[in-house]
Amino acid sequence: MVNFAEVDRELDGLGGSVSAYLGRLDAPPTWTRRADATHYAASTMKVAVLAALHRAAESGRLDLDAPVEVVNDFASARPDAPRFSCAPHFDNDQAVWARLGTGATLRWLAERMIVRSSNLATNILLDHVGLPAVARVWAAAGARHSVTGRGIEDFAARDAGIANLVTVADLAALLAAIATGATRRGPLASPAHCAAMRDVLLAQQHRDDLAAGLPEGTPIAHKSGWVRGVRHGAGVVYPDDAPPYVLVVCTTTEGRDVDACRLLADLSARSWQARQQLTPAH
Repeated sequence: MVNFAEVDRELDGLGGSVSAYLGRLDAPPTWTRRADATHYAASTMKVAVLAALHRAAESGRLDLDAPVEVVNDFASARPDAPRFSCAPHFDNDQAVWARLGTGATLRWLAERMIVRSSNLATNILLDHVGLPAVARVWAAAGARHSVTGRGIEDFAARDAGIANLVTVADLAALLAAIATGATRRGPLASPAHCAAMRDVLLAQQHRDDLAAGLPEGTPIAHKSGWVRGVRHGAGVVYPDDAPPYVLVVCTTTEGRDVDACRLLADLSARSWQARQQLTPAH
């Protein structure tokens, strides 16, 4: 049996800020730590963009299979700022850059945004869905503190205090809404669109934090986020011998990213050990 009070004491000695949420999809959390503390979102905000895209497709506003132009020119979220562009060396996916000036479908761009964490694809999708649609996703999921205020590398907006923030509780609520299709306010999206989002998250190729703590081959629908001093992992784990559970860990520290990855993998391994003892549904 995992003693999460002991885990908390260990984390207290690490310095920085470590937040965590662990629980079954259909039950209150078994363990939370600083669940409402805000962290810079890094690439975890891409899950909300994914949900906004599918909701727009479900409403008929966008066609996921229609080609759009792959551009690198975006309006800043700060109204008086000049337009901005992404830098290739900050991105994790050159496949999107290879299509610059040509076309790609929104569905393909969404896949690259998640499985390879493409920044360029994210900003293109944000241009099509709009920041208000992402805000509505957070609201629909019941998020209390998370906000997606700007695109990636919109430094003028960042310097003006326009933020991308998440909490582990809000990320857990969003992932649970995608996994189950339900929120306290009604469905997040149709079963077909939720299934499509889960499939993309299950195909994640960056597997050096939460996934690294699981037995080989364990399905996890997840998204990581990282910049210097920040490493987050958020996912739904699907054991074959226990109900699915959501695990979100957000870290803001001054340590090395490799150490943060090891920490997330360790917490994922401990959560796996506790998978059959998580709080059941009432």
